[in-house]
Amino acid sequence: MASITIRNLDDDLKRRLRVRAAEKGHSLEEEAWEILCVALAPAGASKNLGQSIHDRFAALGGVDFLPVQREPGREVGGHE
Repeated sequence: MASITIRNLDDDLKRRLRVRAAEKGHSLEEEAWEILCVALAPAGASKNLGQSIHDRFAALGGVDFLPVQREPGREVGGHE
């Protein structure tokens, strides 16, 4: 497998990459590798919509909703 070196990388860009990697529990190199793979993936090789949405917002954490209390209703399809 090949390696590359990126010279003259802006300090702020490197810091943001390091923060992004840390948020995902990745190394700096692993995060850069993932970004390149996603950016250069063939157009038809996209994930399903649900997985794409999950990946996009996973770093924000989840949300727990309280159970909804429902009143008893009439049966569906019953004609009275």
